[in-house]
Amino acid sequence: MNFVAFKRELQGTGASRRLRNGGKVPGIVFGAGEPQMIELDHNALFHALKKEAFHSSILDMELDGKTQKVLLRDVQRHPWKQLVLHVDFQRVDATTKIRKKVPLHFSGEENSPAVKLDKALVSHVVNELEIECLAEKLPEFLEVDLSQLTKGQSLHVNDLKLGAGIKVVLHGKKNPVIATVVVQEEEAPAEVAVAAAPAPAPAKGKGKK
Repeated sequence: MNFVAFKRELQGTGASRRLRNGGKVPGIVFGAGEPQMIELDHNALFHALKKEAFHSSILDMELDGKTQKVLLRDVQRHPWKQLVLHVDFQRVDATTKIRKKVPLHFSGEENSPAVKLDKALVSHVVNELEIECLAEKLPEFLEVDLSQLTKGQSLHVNDLKLGAGIKVVLHGKKNPVIATVVVQEEEAPAEVAVAAAPAPAPAKGKGKK
């Protein structure tokens, strides 16, 4: 994906406020050289941030007629308004080693024996993983195939098929669960208590005078 940025000369709270009032978003690009203050069109950035790839892939940033490879590192948003307040990007090249969280794309769940034969559910325990790799090998997402899951089985990080040079950052965990099969408990048929209707009282005959 590509986007356009412009040099930002003024800094400080007042300057940033004026930028935002003018429909711009202040930002910074760091790494591989001097930090560069930038500004971006708010509406264009706001819509770009809705796309998954903008968060998890290498981006082409056009600045002063030149294109740089960057990675989105941080986004500051207004607590309740739909406003982006600030963005951080990191310059990268083919030799830059990075850590980045990438989304998981699950597939094949409906075809798994657990779902088709045992009417179980598959619970997605995590929806993203942090990985480490060279910038040029950063995947937009990780594919998770659930089509072979059976009753009582779980899928772990070690079960993933990762590209060469890509490893998951485990943060001390040995082999975390990614997805697991959950068997639905069958509800016992509710016993309907049928109350016996009371027998009608015998009609009292009218006494003869």
